[in-house]
Amino acid sequence: MSGMLAWVLVALGLLVVTGRRRSVAVGVVTVQALILVGAALNSAATEADVVAAVALAVRGVGLAAVVLWLVARTRENRLVRAGIAPLVRAGLAVGLALLLTWLVPHIGLDSRTDERAVLALVAFGLVAVATRRATLFQILGIVLVENGLALAALSLPRASSLAIELGVAFDLALVVLVAAVFHDRIFAEFGSGDSASLRSLRD
Repeated sequence: MSGMLAWVLVALGLLVVTGRRRSVAVGVVTVQALILVGAALNSAATEADVVAAVALAVRGVGLAAVVLWLVARTRENRLVRAGIAPLVRAGLAVGLALLLTWLVPHIGLDSRTDERAVLALVAFGLVAVATRRATLFQILGIVLVENGLALAALSLPRASSLAIELGVAFDLALVVLVAAVFHDRIFAEFGSGDSASLRSLRD
């Protein structure tokens, strides 16, 4: 993948960390997934590569459909505030991305630029999960990590198995689906997707 496209994915990921509207964030991770599909098809050299690209497309569209269904089903009466300002979240995300870039050695991708982009997406996903109170944004943080792993799969040397790396991404997709069920149950119980509501639970 070209360096420019990798950094476009990173810039889109930062919008999930700082954004306020759930539907916009869903659109952002879906655009990321479609960019990854385009890159996979562009670099496909064998029938197996095309199958892997199609699987990546199914994953991206499927997750988008599930999350948009959740958005429509669990409309919030008021905005769930993160408790941390967007600029602070952005600073934490960029800071963690830089720290990972400094700590993690070369991991065997085609270029160091791709490695940095992968680490940035993973960092952004972790910060989104840790700093957002809205459970839907926490789910989207997991999707960001998935997109980072898909980028890593596309950036592996041709001798490596793209199917194995995409298998890891699909495992995380199952985590997203489980998290979606929890989001739906939390909303049904508390009337909001605010994870802070769980603090009211007692044994």
